[in-house]
Amino acid sequence: MQLTDFVRDIKDFPRKGIIFKDITPLLKDFHAFAKAEETLYNLIPHINIDVVVGMESRGFFFGPLLAKKLEAGFVPVRKPNKLPSEKLSQEYALEYGTDVLEIHKDAIATGDSVLIHDDILATGGTAEAVVKLVNSLGGNVIQCNFLIELEFLKGRYLLEGIPVAAAIKY
Repeated sequence: MQLTDFVRDIKDFPRKGIIFKDITPLLKDFHAFAKAEETLYNLIPHINIDVVVGMESRGFFFGPLLAKKLEAGFVPVRKPNKLPSEKLSQEYALEYGTDVLEIHKDAIATGDSVLIHDDILATGGTAEAVVKLVNSLGGNVIQCNFLIELEFLKGRYLLEGIPVAAAIKY
């Protein structure tokens, strides 16, 4: 079974010129979903992880599952005004605009070992913003983990010095 068989391209979404990698067929198929979870887990270094940070919204699919397997906590990073407690914000660039992400100020303790997870690494702006948020709270980013990496967009270069792993590469 190839995970790529369960990822479909949607042209011109969310705007003209973008080819969106749709993972909903992978999520729908039990065996593909399970294989993706196991593949992502196997990409993680065998060291203690205290917290898995997942980005809204597709980072929420596998992030909590990885946290459970790692016996770690899960911390959601959300779009503005979705978190109820005191938070930090970070603006970032997308391949088609800008946005802001937020994290609770008490989500990461100084010295926590953190795995950052999201569905896709494209231009790297989202992951870079989350690294900045985690660092500002005193966390230690061990790795950035992705279901898909679009290598041609060179997003990993914004994460210089941080190990990057992906289950699927295009």
